[in-house]
Amino acid sequence: MTEIAGNILGSARKLVCTPVNRLINSIDPPVIVLVYHRITTLLSDPEMLAVSPDNFRTQMQYLKDMFPIVRFEEDWAKTAKPAVCVTFDDGYADNALEALPILEEAGVPATFFVSTGTIGTRSEFWWHELERIILNGQSLPPRITLDVGRLKRTWATGSVSLRQEYFREAVQLMTNADTLSRNDLLNQIRATAGINAESAGDTHRTMSIEELRRLASSRWATIGAHTVTHTQLSTLTTGAQRAELETSKRELENWLGRETKVFSYPYGRRCHYTQESIALCREVGFSKAAANFPGQAHRWTDPYQIPRHLVRNWPLEIFTEKLRGFWTR
Repeated sequence: MTEIAGNILGSARKLVCTPVNRLINSIDPPVIVLVYHRITTLLSDPEMLAVSPDNFRTQMQYLKDMFPIVRFEEDWAKTAKPAVCVTFDDGYADNALEALPILEEAGVPATFFVSTGTIGTRSEFWWHELERIILNGQSLPPRITLDVGRLKRTWATGSVSLRQEYFREAVQLMTNADTLSRNDLLNQIRATAGINAESAGDTHRTMSIEELRRLASSRWATIGAHTVTHTQLSTLTTGAQRAELETSKRELENWLGRETKVFSYPYGRRCHYTQESIALCREVGFSKAAANFPGQAHRWTDPYQIPRHLVRNWPLEIFTEKLRGFWTR
């Protein structure tokens, strides 16, 4: 399909879908769920996960002024007006240090889905280590070859654009890998750069247990689970999926002394989890689960596949424009 044909088809779909969605939304007021990851200012952010504190503050104040704000764990069936729900994924330290004070100031509740494997450690998520090795000035050989399953893949690294391509493809490979394969790939990538595993600096660290407890103590925060190792559930066996769900839930409950009732799928697209994953969420005791594809939540929406819209580092004028589109996507 040509780009022009694709644009025409996209416009046609919008013309058809927008009035239908507006009609549906008038019959059953929807909840729009937003997903953030980080509230901080970074020198480098290739994954575009960080929203600056200033932009986040204006976004939250706008939401508070314009919409009812609901909590993720609540029953939304009786929502009388279109509402917004704020969520976070992963468990970065800046959630407690920079996001929470702004939420408390604005009076906006949020749910923080925490991947427990790095909490209270000096480890960082693998994508930050990839960024440091591949993009941030590390000396690399001119060509890199990795064993990917039964195949060998080779990348050139002699320019900035070639390194960016290598980074993007390495991220995709590791996103789609199970835990053991991902760790093997990461070890290979470290070896090509002549380094061992390193402790994370403060820039990308996740919360300490004490910071997590302080976050959980706020009346504006709810804590949910996000697995232990942040692995795509669809790559795992039934037993490994169950272990990820049960262990993350149990660890959070032990640290916080309260039940953990909600969950979000790592990565969160429909291809990143399965019907078996959904059934396991029910079995281990979660009442709701958040996905990561766009849409509105209605009374008939599967509570174990709540759609969410990813928020980038948008100034207020772009945020309000994007939000208008979220109501009809």
